Amino acid sequence: MQPGSRDHARSYHLHRLATALDTEGFHATVKTSYPAALHVFMPGASMLAESIDCVPGTDDDGRLHWYYRWSWGELLHDTSEPSAAAAKIADVLSAR
Repeated sequence: MQPGSRDHARSYHLHRLATALDTEGFHATVKTSYPAALHVFMPGASMLAESIDCVPGTDDDGRLHWYYRWSWGELLHDTSEPSAAAAKIADVLSAR
């Protein structure tokens, strides 16, 4: 995969997650500077914020997959289910 293709794929997956987060009541902005990242915050509680990035990886069969990743480097979720990733982010960032 060419470098430009990775940037396009990364942005695509992050925009899908931003859309899913919107349904959870969060504001999300995709920053397109290299590398692209998603900034998420709860309206009215800007201290509850997180940056999510998207990284490629391979499965056990060597096939390319994309994953959402927390700012501290831990994988969050496979990009095939942005709504499931959005639910995890909402759970972490929700004011309790």
